[in-house]
Amino acid sequence: MLRRWLLALMARIGLITSGCCCFLLLFYLLGCKPSSHSKHPSLLWPEGSTSKEGYLALLQEREDSHRHYISSLTKQIAELKVALEERTQQLQESLEKAKSKGILPQGLESLHNTPTKSDLKEFFRSQLNQAEVSSGVELPNEYALIPFDTFTLQTIYQLETGLTKHPAERPTRRDRRDELIGTVETALHVLNGPQQHADDTRRKHTYSPSDFIQGLTRTERTRGTVYELTFKGDGPQNFAQLVLFRPFGPLMKVKSDGVNTHGIIINIIVPLSGRVDAFKQFMINFRDVCVQHDSRVHLTVVYFGQDQIDQVKAVLDQITRETRFRSFTLIQMNEEFSRGRGLDVGARAWRQRQNVLLFFCDVDVHFTPDFLTSCRLNAEAGKKVYYPVLFSQYNPSIIYSNNTHIPSIKQQLVIKNENGFWRDFGFGMTCQYRSDFINIGGFDRSVRGWGLEDVHLYRKYLHSKLMVVRAPSRGLFHLWHEKSCADELPPDKYKMCMQTKAMSEASHGQLGALLFKQEIELHLNSQKQSREI
Repeated sequence: MLRRWLLALMARIGLITSGCCCFLLLFYLLGCKPSSHSKHPSLLWPEGSTSKEGYLALLQEREDSHRHYISSLTKQIAELKVALEERTQQLQESLEKAKSKGILPQGLESLHNTPTKSDLKEFFRSQLNQAEVSSGVELPNEYALIPFDTFTLQTIYQLETGLTKHPAERPTRRDRRDELIGTVETALHVLNGPQQHADDTRRKHTYSPSDFIQGLTRTERTRGTVYELTFKGDGPQNFAQLVLFRPFGPLMKVKSDGVNTHGIIINIIVPLSGRVDAFKQFMINFRDVCVQHDSRVHLTVVYFGQDQIDQVKAVLDQITRETRFRSFTLIQMNEEFSRGRGLDVGARAWRQRQNVLLFFCDVDVHFTPDFLTSCRLNAEAGKKVYYPVLFSQYNPSIIYSNNTHIPSIKQQLVIKNENGFWRDFGFGMTCQYRSDFINIGGFDRSVRGWGLEDVHLYRKYLHSKLMVVRAPSRGLFHLWHEKSCADELPPDKYKMCMQTKAMSEASHGQLGALLFKQEIELHLNSQKQSREI
């Protein structure tokens, strides 16, 4: 009986205790409910959505918090780097002492050989020495040479056009654009740096992006990327040249030289046989660029035969009367025309002591003052020769067939896909010093007529230790002219001549439009008739 009464009492006490706990919990929840009259401003719009000002304040608060956190982490990382360098230095010193005493524990030899900053610099230096930057390397043939791309702040002139097929374009890929802009900025930092001030106390101005003229760049896949940048100097004939190398890592300064082109005379050599009208056009360009603008040039004309020689003399005499320019040499050759023979004779005819810079040219070539500057800057006696890739013009009668009249030559010479192409298969236009030309052996004099003599000379330079600078030139153009391939040519030369003739007429699309002109017209007429119906 007593046992039952105790069990009932315990059950009642449990129920009472549970009820008290529930009551206390409810009272606690009611007491902790947030007040509607909080001191913090509400983040709600009247309609219930979050306010714009509240969001901005919250974002600003979080941004400040993250900024402080990042700053703290950056400071900690810097401190850890310093501590790591100190510990590494202590470890290296301990290993050095242990090794000197002969007590280096077995298995720790690899720690002693841990790469350091000096090892990394040595690796970059080895990459630089193996790359074709400061000197040329022997190459087996013309296909092994890696050409340069020419670039300005706005445009890249490239042989490898990729999918765009544009010979000149703005860099569309952001990484390519950032790479070139970063290179120019690095060059400006070098030019305007304190070390450059110490090296050149006569400098009168601070370099800016507007002083950048153009640059050359190419990448060797196993070594890195080289950049040759040219800036305006203190005078119209003074320039600053920088060579930078990126060995698949940070840029390295190779050299920073001031270049004075004032005393560099260019001997322009033109072999000629007949073609007086083309020579007149060439001399107009020569007068405008060389006589009136540059004047540090000499013209050597090597004329084959006697026909029309008097007319050639008359053109030269007229230029002399108009401009009082007399730096001409006319050499007459009573033999069959040979371009290589004419250039060789013209190069060896120079009698002055000065080691003159030679520009092998043709009568159909148009050049600008910028090209003459590139010729002087990219050729160096005993070190490098310049083989520019000129832009070859298509047949104007095809290009401008829809125009009422054909524009002037200067208006035609615009580098774009519809107007022409980079003549990357031609090696006839070149700038090189006379000493290098003589030492390399000159042209193969056995070559007669058209073609191959320039390729043979080009291969000689590739097989030498001289650096060959091969890059598109934005100031060198080949004017279109009617081309005839003589039946007397051997089969290989005749084939080359016909291929050149076909490529020089028009672009692939333009030739296709001519070939299918009748079909296109029939289609347009049928479309017109269907619309009328």
